[in-house]
Amino acid sequence: MTTLTPPAATGTFHAFFADAVAKDCETILTNAGFSVDNRPGLPEEEKLEALAHADALVVRSSTTVTAEMMDAAPRLQVIGRAGSGVDNIDVKAATARGILVMNAPGENTVSAAEHAMAMMMALSRNIPAADAKLRAGDWGKKGLMGVELNNKTLGVIGLGRIGREVVQRAKAFNMRILGFDPFLPPEVAETLGIELGEVAEILPQADFLTLHAPLTDDTHHILNTDTFAQCKPGVRVVNCARGGLMDDEALVVALDNGSVAGAALDVFEVEPLPQDHPLRTHPRVVVTPHLGASTTEAQENVAVRIAEQFDAFLNRGEVRNAVNSFSVDGTMAKRLNPFLKLATAIGDLQARVMKGRFEELTVEVAGEIAENLPAEPLVSGVLTGFLGTLLSQNVNAVNAQSVAIEQGYRFQQLVGKGTGPYVNLISVLVRSDAGERRISGTVFGKGTPKVTRIDGSYIEFAVEGKLLLCRNDDAPGRLAGITSVLSKYGVNIANCALGRDKEQRRALTALHLDNTPSKEALEAISQVDGVEWLQFLDFAD
Repeated sequence: MTTLTPPAATGTFHAFFADAVAKDCETILTNAGFSVDNRPGLPEEEKLEALAHADALVVRSSTTVTAEMMDAAPRLQVIGRAGSGVDNIDVKAATARGILVMNAPGENTVSAAEHAMAMMMALSRNIPAADAKLRAGDWGKKGLMGVELNNKTLGVIGLGRIGREVVQRAKAFNMRILGFDPFLPPEVAETLGIELGEVAEILPQADFLTLHAPLTDDTHHILNTDTFAQCKPGVRVVNCARGGLMDDEALVVALDNGSVAGAALDVFEVEPLPQDHPLRTHPRVVVTPHLGASTTEAQENVAVRIAEQFDAFLNRGEVRNAVNSFSVDGTMAKRLNPFLKLATAIGDLQARVMKGRFEELTVEVAGEIAENLPAEPLVSGVLTGFLGTLLSQNVNAVNAQSVAIEQGYRFQQLVGKGTGPYVNLISVLVRSDAGERRISGTVFGKGTPKVTRIDGSYIEFAVEGKLLLCRNDDAPGRLAGITSVLSKYGVNIANCALGRDKEQRRALTALHLDNTPSKEALEAISQVDGVEWLQFLDFAD
């Protein structure tokens, strides 16, 4: 059964550092019991060899994590990006393989914002060109006339953590701020002194444009030939976010025809920037080699954060800053784990008792957990148990929902209205062309998950060990007939739970057994007078 804690690797967890990170990362992981292979910059073949034994992978921006790399790492459970952006990681491939992808958002926020401001000022005052000219022996000021930031309009595209930090600093320069972010509430923008607008409204007004949006299908080439044509003549552009946000070729054309007065770029569509690329030598362009997070403080922060997240996940089951799964802190993990075990157990049981061709699965959460616990992990838990039993591929809490969608298994989540005599209840209804079956359960006492109902029969038993379920008509002597057969075949009963469906006059028996009954024993039980259905389930398999 799957909980928030992934299956432990044999012996110590092994972390591979594909890129250089601050020493603190290795120190923290070593103290947490990890073995660390810290060899950044390996050739591709050696990198794949190093991954063969890795449970955890640390990268920055230099390594592109592909599906091929993941396939070379059969033990890999988590990839950590020591930074915020994860566009160098194939997140979809990781999710399909059940590999958690984490980042460290916010830890390099100040560093990135300060670099954007530094680039804006360097661009406005021609600092790189002036430096080069003076070093070459020329004291002249010709061609170095700059512009002030004071009273200029700054367009900020993307108002997440970094974008907001840039706004705060730009306001200190007395700049008017226009901003675009589809997710920022207007009242928050007003508090920050930002005039919200669409990109098409901002471009004709902005003297400076700075990009701080994530790279998505919607934001790819948000600055292109068409949008450059909409810009205020002489605009200056800063990009310290993601290279793909801007069409580099279109920028060169706009610089050459004068519609863009200058550009300051820390990121590019192709990195490293090719030696012969015109942006390297363009007189009105300031370039840096992806330095946004390159401060001592930022690198220490992201290294510490990733190490702490690896330790929390692999050693304690806490999920923080996951980009392809739910995140839970330590307190929430402790509260959630028994219910996640229950959800996984019910999903497992549903898969084993399902008859016919699957049609739909519904997860219903009711009671206090519906208000106090996130539903998404519980849905993932049910699907983990259900699909993990039915399918031959690896299914866990990370990839369960994506596997279900990919394989065409329809599922939905509802908030239940009643819990009966229980404080909390998880119910899973599976429909197939042979009918439907509802299995419900709750968590008792100090975290013991148990099934409390199968269809109309109320019963309490743990989904564990060797379990025999029998349905029969509700009449005297049926239980005695079942147990006598088990006794005859030398099968000892460890525990017994009984349930009834009074309306249907049916009874349900759940027997935990010490040993596995033979085929002959099960056949003999099926012949007991009144037995309509039985199934032996071994959850130790």
